[in-house]
Amino acid sequence: MDFDDNASLDTGQVSDVRGRSFPGGGLAIGGGGGILALIIALVLGVSPGDLVGGGGGSNEVVSASDLAERCRTGADAERYDDCRIVAVVNSVQQYWQSTFRGYRPSQTQLFTGGTSTGCGSATSDVGPFYCPNDEVVYLDLSFFEVLRSRLGAQGGAFAQAYVVAHEYGHHVQDLEGSIDRVNRSRETGPTSPAVRLELQADCYAGVWAANATRTGFITRLTDADIADGLDAAAAVGDDRIQENVQGRVNPEAWTHGSSEQRQRWFAQGYENGSFAACDALNAPQL
Repeated sequence: MDFDDNASLDTGQVSDVRGRSFPGGGLAIGGGGGILALIIALVLGVSPGDLVGGGGGSNEVVSASDLAERCRTGADAERYDDCRIVAVVNSVQQYWQSTFRGYRPSQTQLFTGGTSTGCGSATSDVGPFYCPNDEVVYLDLSFFEVLRSRLGAQGGAFAQAYVVAHEYGHHVQDLEGSIDRVNRSRETGPTSPAVRLELQADCYAGVWAANATRTGFITRLTDADIADGLDAAAAVGDDRIQENVQGRVNPEAWTHGSSEQRQRWFAQGYENGSFAACDALNAPQL
């Protein structure tokens, strides 16, 4: 994935609270290593968002590092992970603003360890997530190392981009009203509303990828980049995680979809490059 070295990055779309003291209290699950809560969620058949503590929790932003100074151009995105996230966020939002009528920009917050969100207090254990209450994507960059070391993904710059684009897919769903409708159901399983929501977000990520070079931030995506995205999608499939953790697969507990499903819906979005290709909520087959 190559960025336009001269592209101006908008760090106003990303807040950086890395290094801030965690406010404490209200955690559903604390401690553990890396993606522990996400793994538990997928094994038990609950949404990782359900593992975020209750309560509103103010989200005071106190910058621990000056992104505006560090991340100015696409050339910086080539060198630094946090600047790459800024560039991807800029690109994803540029695409959706140009495509989705009524799109409202969303912030991404970079944090370490834990943070307070509109959905309650959360630790890095939950993994990257979108909170519809405050319309913010939350991301601890250490997740990408967990994606490689614990979940077996190959990694790479576009694997990071896939994760970000997936979370912004949830923001689009929130604006559509889909999240609110799906959250009324507690059903799990391979064709459940929760799985359909996640597969649609994968598809939306693929749609962005198909159009990424038109946004002014990314100049080239290679077949190897897309392969990294597909590999990351497979790594976070419910069946892959269940097999690794408990040695068996229980489809009735799925909340995100199988590796094959996640790859296929990302590929469907990428190959069609169209919002209309992503109606996983009503598709007769997933």
